[in-house]
Amino acid sequence: MAKNKLGIYIHLPFCLKKCNYCDFCSYTNVSDDEREQYIAAIGGHIEKYAKKCQNYSVDTVYFGGGTPTLLKAAQFEKIFSFLRGNFNVESDAEITVECNPATADREKFRALRNMGVNRLSIGGQSVNDNELATLGRVHKFSDVEKTFADARAAGFDNISADIMFGIPEQSEESFKRTLETVVNFAPTHISAYGLILERGTPFYKNRKKLVFPDEDSEYNMYSEAVSFLKENGYSRYEISNFAKPNFESKHNLKYWRSEEYLGFGVAAHSFFGGRRFYSPKKLSSYIGGRFVSGSSTVSEKDATAEYVMLAMRTSNGVNEEDFYKKFGKNFFDVFGEKLEPFCREGLVVRESGRCVFTDKGFYLSNAVLSEILEFDN
Repeated sequence: MAKNKLGIYIHLPFCLKKCNYCDFCSYTNVSDDEREQYIAAIGGHIEKYAKKCQNYSVDTVYFGGGTPTLLKAAQFEKIFSFLRGNFNVESDAEITVECNPATADREKFRALRNMGVNRLSIGGQSVNDNELATLGRVHKFSDVEKTFADARAAGFDNISADIMFGIPEQSEESFKRTLETVVNFAPTHISAYGLILERGTPFYKNRKKLVFPDEDSEYNMYSEAVSFLKENGYSRYEISNFAKPNFESKHNLKYWRSEEYLGFGVAAHSFFGGRRFYSPKKLSSYIGGRFVSGSSTVSEKDATAEYVMLAMRTSNGVNEEDFYKKFGKNFFDVFGEKLEPFCREGLVVRESGRCVFTDKGFYLSNAVLSEILEFDN
């Protein structure tokens, strides 16, 4: 078996409708013919890496979007043919497909399960229909219920659920209802994301007219998620991610551990061979065979900053011994002076050879990391 492990991300940028908060690279009103051309382009992109990856085995595959479940089963089969024909995909690889509850049913889930998909990520976001409508989601809570039932009936036992807090019209009580209801569905993994207003989105354009929860309420929602999920057997292993034992997302852990991965599709990013590179966002460019839009070698300074930024997002934080082995430097010699104020404020702690965020520190992590690593907000 190959010693080197590789993760693969496939970006499927098709949506029925753009959500009001979303700034991901996605497209609506794309014809089936264009989707077929896009899948063929992904195949051509994959083939370019076959020889470079002969000494690698693929242990995670992640289909993200967009809305991957808009594809037909036959279109998924073509992508799997490209993957297995060019890479050594391990028999027990974690293979995840993101799912919008309005675009999948039991038959499609069974087809995906037969292709080797063994993990679903269901984008429920909320169990309250008024909040779903505000978000611009194309599904209702009844669709979420049906999706979980169909996924179970199709044989899926590794299911992740996405929920959001800090959204317009949401209260602490309505978010608690979402938490309780989703936990009753018994997913193995829950991602709880705080809303971020991204430029160019309808939410950003209408931000002065919308009524968002205040900062205290939003913090209370996050705190409630952490405590309630812990009580119900979900451990927080990353700022926004909670899992039952041994059900952490293996693919996402690759990102947070700075491990190698290849991305295929528009706007997909890769980290491979000491370089970071990404594909163009324009659908026609990618279909036309332009697979790389930019690339760069990762400098030692950037590698250090990225390692710290990603490791601090996890519950394990920065392991000082690992940091020294990787960079030949003492972690606190490099970052101690900048960390000290946050340690005094109770946002960061140093314990058992690790530097980790406290509960409050996790919530304020973006601001803290910006100061420590001198990133722009």
